[in-house]
Amino acid sequence: MRQAGAGEAPGQRVHGGRPHLAEPTGAVFAGAVRRATIGGTQMRRLLRPLAVLGLSGVVVPFAVGGTVLASFLYLPLPAALPPTKPGASAVSHLLDASGHEFGQFHAFGENIPVAEQDVPAVLDQAVIASEDRNFYDEGALSLTSTLRAVWANIRGTVQGGSTITQQYAKNAYTSGQRTIVRKLQEAILAAQVSRQLPKHQILFRYLSTIYFGEGAYGVGAASEAYFRKPVSQLTASEAATLAGLIPAPSLYDPLVSPELAEHRREVVLGLMRDQHYLSPDQYAAAMAEHLVLASQTKPPVPATLFYPPQQPQIAFPFFEDYVRRYLLAKLGPGEVFHGGLRVETTVDPRVQSAAEATVAGKLNGTKPPVDMSLVSIEPSTGYVKAVVGGRDYTASQVNLALGGCPARPPPTIQEVVTPTCWDGGTVIGGGGGRQPGSAFKIFTLATALSKGFLPSRTYPAPDAYQVPNCKGPGCTIHNAEGRGGGPASIASATWASINTVYAQMIRDTGVQDVAEMAKRTGVTSALYNPQQFGLSYTLGVIGVSPLDMASAYGTFDNHGVKIDPTPVMKVTDSSGKVLLDNTHPNGDQVVSRPVADNVTDILKGVISQGTGNPNANLGRPAAGKTGTTEGFHDAWFVGYTPTLSTAVWMGNSDSETKSLVGINGVGQVFGGTIPAQAWHDFMVQALQGVPVTDFSQPPPLIAPPTQPQGVSQGSQQTPAQTGQGGPYLLEPPTPSAQEPTTTTTSPSSGTTTTRPPHSTTTTTGLLPTP
Repeated sequence: MRQAGAGEAPGQRVHGGRPHLAEPTGAVFAGAVRRATIGGTQMRRLLRPLAVLGLSGVVVPFAVGGTVLASFLYLPLPAALPPTKPGASAVSHLLDASGHEFGQFHAFGENIPVAEQDVPAVLDQAVIASEDRNFYDEGALSLTSTLRAVWANIRGTVQGGSTITQQYAKNAYTSGQRTIVRKLQEAILAAQVSRQLPKHQILFRYLSTIYFGEGAYGVGAASEAYFRKPVSQLTASEAATLAGLIPAPSLYDPLVSPELAEHRREVVLGLMRDQHYLSPDQYAAAMAEHLVLASQTKPPVPATLFYPPQQPQIAFPFFEDYVRRYLLAKLGPGEVFHGGLRVETTVDPRVQSAAEATVAGKLNGTKPPVDMSLVSIEPSTGYVKAVVGGRDYTASQVNLALGGCPARPPPTIQEVVTPTCWDGGTVIGGGGGRQPGSAFKIFTLATALSKGFLPSRTYPAPDAYQVPNCKGPGCTIHNAEGRGGGPASIASATWASINTVYAQMIRDTGVQDVAEMAKRTGVTSALYNPQQFGLSYTLGVIGVSPLDMASAYGTFDNHGVKIDPTPVMKVTDSSGKVLLDNTHPNGDQVVSRPVADNVTDILKGVISQGTGNPNANLGRPAAGKTGTTEGFHDAWFVGYTPTLSTAVWMGNSDSETKSLVGINGVGQVFGGTIPAQAWHDFMVQALQGVPVTDFSQPPPLIAPPTQPQGVSQGSQQTPAQTGQGGPYLLEPPTPSAQEPTTTTTSPSSGTTTTRPPHSTTTTTGLLPTP
């Protein structure tokens, strides 16, 4: 990383138009803590937060902490830095639910050493622009930022904002634990680093040690892992992609969440342009560049980096991948790969083996990209018992069970309901998710019941429904094969998956409320804005993951109590200290018990007499819902018994538009065909030896004294005030299981397409909210 002189073109190393030299070794931290100087403007800036803190009764200890920190910074420091942390440490052991080890996490071969001169200037600039724009002009740390971080730690929250020098000191010399002592120690070591190392060496060492995701430590490994090329050959666009990974490698991983990674890349390129590292022409060229990722090229032999180097082949690779991503989000790579952890997981070997055998059996005779995923959760604890994210993790390196997170929309679109995954901490691993089709109707059903709609309420069930206040050829929602009639109750419309009834239901409940119901019960990708989504939202138009669907359905199974899914019961470090403890999971009542239990009671009919019959019939109490998208691209069955909630997805692993037609003797793959069969076969094996229990009898629902807005008078059947708690054997007769509707909608265009069996395609355009 050679210094460039003033006047060099954008893309070369220029910082403020002058070369930057190392601080004189005789200076007692005068330059290194320039921003921490006590006096003048900095003193006033420091006093403001202290004054605010004083109102909370904490100014004295906080001021003392600041004084102690400042005094350390101004004292002469030892001549030598402490030794860096070892690159490899104790192995972390993975235990199944019965206490037997099934895998390990350990670091080997994850760092490809590179020479300083091999790191291109454009990568340095991308990192500085996005992480620490004042790197060459500031000291080792900002005192006010450090004190804010200390205060955040006192409150139990996480505070970022460290300088590159502080981040390097943390990575190289301190533990990853978030404590007040560690934060102060990090600040003192950063000052020492700044005294003894010139800026360009600090930056190089930082880039050589930080974690970029996909098992890659340092820019050498990251360049190979994501682009399969030496770091010296990185373009500006590729450099921006790697720099964008630093704040959250799992969130912005281009191999997992390409949309989020692309958005982050554009942000970094914009910062590089604004800070004059890229000329307008260079910025435009970088924005237009098509990235060729490692997943799109043939891997070298052996592909030691592409398969996560921390983990060799193990018994349950998809579950291990889920655990790895979960722990990285919770603890960070240092603890996971070097900490010698004891990880007690929730995986049940018998159940996991049954899941793998079921998926392999249903995919037997098919070829990629046809794929399948299965996730099974214990709703009463949130413990994930089995995860299968595709046909072969070693080959794909993608876990379709975990889905992804939607990209943020342009500024012109304001999200009314924002995805949980935007807040960070969500485990993702398989692109942007898959459309659930009619399996998403459960959230409209729950919203309707929570607003006082009774299961016996009837709606017209015409062949087609014309969306109010919508003009043009794309404003009609159809049922399968034009089947219509009516009136149909909410219960029977659920069993038969009647689109036109559900379009009227979401019209009356409100699209936003349905989105909030999905988010509240566990769909981390649930979002809504009126510019993008309309009544077709009820038909499953957003991408979801099998993990989220199994979790959300489990919320209804658990009487409306949501418990976040977890693959880990307990984590202890090598000294026996407990780092994570999920042995006593807590939940939140996000749906009232009467509503949740009545949803369950209605979904029982899907299996006993609806679109899930006979393939999903277990011969024991169970509830569920089918889902199929336009063109037979995605097919789902999601269902549960009183003890286990399981989601099965079938589709194309690479999101191709190839239809699921002619698969293993099935002409057109609906959710009630192969996915329902897979769900049935797995559940039979998983529930062997589990006593047969029934769901609780749902309490009556009480209708409001007035009709909900938008529902016509006379549309409610008697009894007018009290639901019967099921079963709801109402006319018209339920259509056969072989004739569900199939739907899809493009979130970017709001276009919904409905294609029933043996029919032409009808496209409905942007559907306005009521």
